[in-house]
Formats: sequence, structure tokens, C-alpha cells
Amino acid sequence: MKEKNNTENNQKTSRRNFLKVGAATVAGGAAAISAPQIVKAQKPIVLKVQAAWGGGIFLEFAQDYVKRVNEMSGGSLKIDLLSVDAVVKTAQMQDAVHKGVLDGAHLVTAYWYSKSPVASLFGTGPCFGWSANELMGWIQHGGGKALYYELMHDILKLNLVGFFSGPMPAQPLGWFKKHITDASQMKGLKYRTVGLAADVLQEMGMAVVQLPGGEIQPSMKSGLIDAAEFNNPTSDKDFGMQDVSKHYHLASFHQSQECFEIIFNKRLFDRLPKEHQAILEYASEAASSDMAWKAMERYSQDLVVLKRDHGVNVYRTPDSVMDAQLKAWDIVVERFNKKDPFFKKVIDSQMAWAKRHGAYSINNAPNYKGAYEHYFGKL
Repeated sequence: MKEKNNTENNQKTSRRNFLKVGAATVAGGAAAISAPQIVKAQKPIVLKVQAAWGGGIFLEFAQDYVKRVNEMSGGSLKIDLLSVDAVVKTAQMQDAVHKGVLDGAHLVTAYWYSKSPVASLFGTGPCFGWSANELMGWIQHGGGKALYYELMHDILKLNLVGFFSGPMPAQPLGWFKKHITDASQMKGLKYRTVGLAADVLQEMGMAVVQLPGGEIQPSMKSGLIDAAEFNNPTSDKDFGMQDVSKHYHLASFHQSQECFEIIFNKRLFDRLPKEHQAILEYASEAASSDMAWKAMERYSQDLVVLKRDHGVNVYRTPDSVMDAQLKAWDIVVERFNKKDPFFKKVIDSQMAWAKRHGAYSINNAPNYKGAYEHYFGKL
């Protein structure tokens, strides 16, 4: 009996020791699990980032990027998104980030075209048979990013780091007071666009005015301009372009591939923890995919609304206009190639990549229009 009692006592002691060890382990595990909560309790790093957009779907796209950054960081990094003109005018945003007046900005490269025409090649350059998504392929993996930083750091001496996000569908030729059926009708028209597109359309005989988005509709309403483009059916509808014109022309080579640029002050960025640097970059990639999908949904819906509810006539831009655009691009590119060796360096890189990729992409693509018309009838 004594031996049995000793055995039972030993078992009880062992069980108590096991429970103590287990409790200590659980407590340690709880401490480990709660560690991120301690991080969350710390004051977050807040970045002041100004968008070039006062509203509409472009501001939504900027907000979508910010939402990803804020959620991915778990509260340790927060972007405070400021609307257009909140601190500086759109044309001053890049300088403001460079100087540290702003921590970052959400814009497009065409908005700093005045510093270097090469800026336009990263967003509103010539079409070599490629789309905005393929432009981003060149930027990310075809040598474009290195050229971007050569421009930013070595040539312009800007204290910036930047990411590209959100490939945009080709921008429509836009809104006109009458139906354009031939390139000859473009001559003499006062037209709004930005970047190198201004040079191209001037070459075609148009009088180009570079206006910020918010001034397009009132300028056309007052007669300051005869025609205009901004970007897409959703933005154009939000601007109220349907109230100043009923003639909307889809397809164009003036800005056939563009994407957003998200920039940060480089000294600030370099001081951030590596995980925060990664979040700022990878959130731009995640937002890029979502933007492309959202654009498919919203742009097509709003084109229907423009036609059905506002009586807008929607046309495909005539081939004669697009042929004339390509010829004008040839002249403009040759002119800048002669003036600026770095411009030519970027163009040569783009053309080599587009030629190689296009040989695959174009030959591999089935006849999507034929498949569409098989099921839904002629467009």
C-alpha cells in the first residue's frame, strides 16, 4: 500500500509540474502573440501624401492604394491622403516632395513634363503597339525602372523614390462639338491635353491648351476650347462633359498608355523600416491590379449611362485621325531624339522591348473582336 501511495503521489507531483510548465508555456505564447499589439499601441508613422485629384474615380484609386498601405502595416504606418491643392498646386507637387514639404504624392508623370519631356515617355509616350500594362512590363522588368531613376536622380537631381501603379486603358480622343469623320476636321481646333500629346496634336494643326482636369468642362462650356480629353468615361461623366458636348470619340494614339506614379521623399523613405518600404512598394502593385479590374467594371457601365441617359453619341475615332497621329508621333520623336540623347536612349529601350514582346503578344492574341461579334453581334 505504501508503494502504491508513493506512486500516486509521484504521479500527482508530475502532473502538477506538467501543468506549471504548460501554464508557463501558454503564458509565454500569449506574450508572443500579444507582441504585435504592443507595436500597434505605439504611435504610427504618418506620411502626408497629396493626390492630384479632387474627386471622382482617380481619387478613389489613390484611396485604394492608401487603404492597402494602412491595412497591411497593421497600424504602424499610416498615410494621410490630402486632396488636390491641399498644400501646393498640382504643378508644384513633385518639388514639394523633393524638398520634404510633402512626404509623398499620387500623380502622373505628364504633370512634370515641363522639367523634362522624357517624363512623358513613362506615361504618355508614343505607341509601339503596346498597352499601358505592357508599358509597366517594360518599367518593371525591361529596364524602364533603371532609366526612370537615371532621369530622376542623375539628370534632374531629385530626392525622390517612385512606384508605378494602375495601367490605364487607352484614352479616348475625347469630346468635340461635332462628329469628327476625318483628320482634316482637327486642324485649327482648340484642344486640351497634356505632355507630349500636346506636341503631337500641334503637329496635326490643332491649337493645344494644357489645363488641369477641373478646368476642362468650364473651359469648353465658355468656348475657351473646342474639344478636350481627360481620361475615361467615368472621369469624363463626373466632370460633366456630357453637358457641354454630345460627341464622344473613343480610341486614340495621343495617350494610348499611361499609369499612375506614386512618389515619396527619398531621404524619408530610406529612413523607414524595411518592412514599411516593402509595404509602400507592394501596395502599389496590389492596387494596380485592383484598379485595372475596377476600371473594367466602372468605365463600361458609365459609357452605357452616357449613351442611354444623356444622349451622348459614341464613335470610334476614324482611322485617318489615328494614322495622322502616328505620323505626327514620328516627327515629334525624331525632333526630341536629335535634341536630347537621353530621350533617344529611353525611346530605343522602349522600342527594342516593344518589338520583342509585341511579336509574341500580337501573334498570340486571338481575334477577340471576332469572338465578341460571334456572341453579341456587330459592334
